[in-house]
Amino acid sequence: MTERSYVEVKDLRRVFDVSKPWLNRVLEGGEKQYLKAVDGVSFAIEKGETFALVGESGSGKSTVARMVVGLLPPSGGTVSIDRVGMSGKADSAERQRLRRRIQMIFQDPYASLNPRWQVDRIVAEPIRAFHLIDSEKDIAARVGELLSLVGLHPADGTKYPHEFSGGQRQRIAIARALASNAEFIVCDEPTSALDVSVQAQILNLMRDLQDRLGLTYLFISHNLAVVRHMATRIGVMYLGRIVEISNGRELFAHPKHPYTRMLLDAVPDVGMTGRQRIPVKGEIPNPINPPSGCTFNPRCPFANDRCRTEIPALLGGVACHAIHEGRLSIDAAA
Repeated sequence: MTERSYVEVKDLRRVFDVSKPWLNRVLEGGEKQYLKAVDGVSFAIEKGETFALVGESGSGKSTVARMVVGLLPPSGGTVSIDRVGMSGKADSAERQRLRRRIQMIFQDPYASLNPRWQVDRIVAEPIRAFHLIDSEKDIAARVGELLSLVGLHPADGTKYPHEFSGGQRQRIAIARALASNAEFIVCDEPTSALDVSVQAQILNLMRDLQDRLGLTYLFISHNLAVVRHMATRIGVMYLGRIVEISNGRELFAHPKHPYTRMLLDAVPDVGMTGRQRIPVKGEIPNPINPPSGCTFNPRCPFANDRCRTEIPALLGGVACHAIHEGRLSIDAAA
């Protein structure tokens, strides 16, 4: 990571107390239980690029997203955006000014929109909240511009969310995110609730807006086909840690970590290349009681005794003892 990175995440951690109530623990003799949702995640995002976090459900992707935008306080580590820290009292004034430039697009567009509000009020809310425009006439004109920008008609502002399709609702959510003149947008599975054909339309819209407005994206997804279309760089997460981080094209051409290979092998081979594929085996372990050493070792065909006792460091963009020791070559992982 460089000092000039627009977004910097360093050693980010989040622990949740999932213990039973105190009285239950006293009567039943149980102990406190903690869940490490995120454990030492670090990455950087340059201005104008898309950095994607991928992994199975339960890997900690969405928890990272919420900590980055400040919706969830970290248990450890730091997040800075445009050199402004997202936690700590010293930067509170600067952080408040920064919040206008940060927005989030959620997975379910219907759940993220107020069903009792008309669309023009929904899109105008950030404009009013940040006092960007005073005149109601000018606010209405700006809302019309934003709706047109995302492929809707200004007249749609008089409708309610239930009158739109899923893809149209996500367009409304994108218009709302842009209403505050946002520069950094965190996209948490923004297309997973949409039909495949609509997903492509929304992704193309997001890429067009990025090129036109110079937006920076943190893109959360479990769909590698979506990530391949969107991401400049990709971080692969497993059970709260990044196990591989690489340029997007390089990761798809030469995956290193066995988990990354398994994720790619699970994608249908539309081109019918005939390449030997290893299907994803097993399920992600219980994060309350994770395996010792490399947490992927119960599912990894290359695990040895060291993998079961020692957590691998992220070296050369991959956290894998088999790669570091030369037991698994990068060419073999391709």
